[in-house]
Amino acid sequence: MAKFKLKELVGSQPITVRLGVGSVYSTPANAYTDKEIGKFAKLSGDSAYVLCVVGDPIQAVITAVETYNADDFSIGSVDATGRKRVLLDGSEAAGTGSIAIGDYVVTGTPVAKDTALTILTPPKVRKATNQPGAVPADLTAAGKQALNSIFAWRLVSFDSAGAVGDFGVIERVNQA
Repeated sequence: MAKFKLKELVGSQPITVRLGVGSVYSTPANAYTDKEIGKFAKLSGDSAYVLCVVGDPIQAVITAVETYNADDFSIGSVDATGRKRVLLDGSEAAGTGSIAIGDYVVTGTPVAKDTALTILTPPKVRKATNQPGAVPADLTAAGKQALNSIFAWRLVSFDSAGAVGDFGVIERVNQA
């Protein structure tokens, strides 16, 4: 096993955004807390990000959540650059198989909202079905491949062999 390993590097270019799907006053369950830090997020509306679901391209990582609300939303920071420690979750379609160094990834099975990540439960990633640079099967696959190219994160290090349950590090390829 290599002695030198790339490590996590997130939070180098954070931006302040609204977090969540709507009003935190009328629906308190919409509020985000520091339990969402480290999870993957995607743009959901005007200046707003929400948590990713399985198969979503990773657009950013939540790096901070404030204790106050503004404009009826939770406020926090996301970062779309750097490297992130992850848990490997197999293929996008089935959640089985291994992920190789250099494979592009999408969001794996997420940890539920209001449940904090731990050192043993970092966010999960799956090998993207539509790898950038491959020949797409059809126009739908081409569209997904384009998204995976725009929001490109790939596996750059793993602890063992890239199997489901292995820890790894992903890196943003085309820094935002």
